[in-house]
Amino acid sequence: MKLAALGTETANALTADLDTMTVAELLRVMNAEDRTVPDAVAAALPAIERAVEAIVGARNCGGRLIYLGAGTSGRLGVLDAVECPPTFGTEPAEVLGLIAGGDRAFLQAVEGAEDDPERAEVDLRTAHLTPDDVVVGLAASGRTPYVIGGLDYARSVGAATIGISCNLDAEVSAHADVAIEVNTGPEVLTGSTRLKAGSAQKLVCNMLSTASMIRTGKVFSNLMVDVRPTNAKLVDRARRIVSAATGADAEAAATAIDRAGGHAKTAVVMLLAGCDAPDAVARLGRHGGFVRAAVDEA
Repeated sequence: MKLAALGTETANALTADLDTMTVAELLRVMNAEDRTVPDAVAAALPAIERAVEAIVGARNCGGRLIYLGAGTSGRLGVLDAVECPPTFGTEPAEVLGLIAGGDRAFLQAVEGAEDDPERAEVDLRTAHLTPDDVVVGLAASGRTPYVIGGLDYARSVGAATIGISCNLDAEVSAHADVAIEVNTGPEVLTGSTRLKAGSAQKLVCNMLSTASMIRTGKVFSNLMVDVRPTNAKLVDRARRIVSAATGADAEAAATAIDRAGGHAKTAVVMLLAGCDAPDAVARLGRHGGFVRAAVDEA
């Protein structure tokens, strides 16, 4: 399909007079269009579910989640990847974000990088892609050569592949094991896919990482028990998490975290199971990091 025919590239009939609108009017129309994004994501939930299952399967085998994209799409993948270590206590290598043009493309556009499908293979080879990994290709248009090249290489290696696009019948879908097509339609500003398409991709990435982390033991109740307390805010949050999970007061929670070497999850198991830190660590190890199973261990 030609670029001009894509839904993300066509003009929005509601914003033909965008340049003559008052600030209040253009903000209202932007807000109204943004409200359509969650519904578009909802329509893709079955595919998103299959993608989460693939990521969970990869993680259970020691594989990694690797985002791959260009421009705004690539930056959204990198953003989701770098938030995983502080939120879920993952190692930096567990979730990667690769962007066409390399790290410098995150801050400054690298013209033409997205048009090179072979560059994605080089990037994935450099990341030592294995069959245990899962590659998520992000392309708002659904036709970015860099993403398609990366997905093709990933499939040749035997890695699971997921394509995320914001057009129906996207080209990228034919190159992925799981195709997530979020039909966001024409943008308020014609062709500016950092708007609705960007919001949709961010929502989907949120779902993929958060749901897969929940399903691999990184969450207890609705608490991020694997949070890394690397600054004052996160130290306070870790204490509140332990208190909320166990009913312990702030002082007891702080003491347990100290005895757990700063690890909130270990502290939670210590308090709920009435054990010391080494026993809590062993319990978590036997149960894949899942707090409930570690606490309920006979």
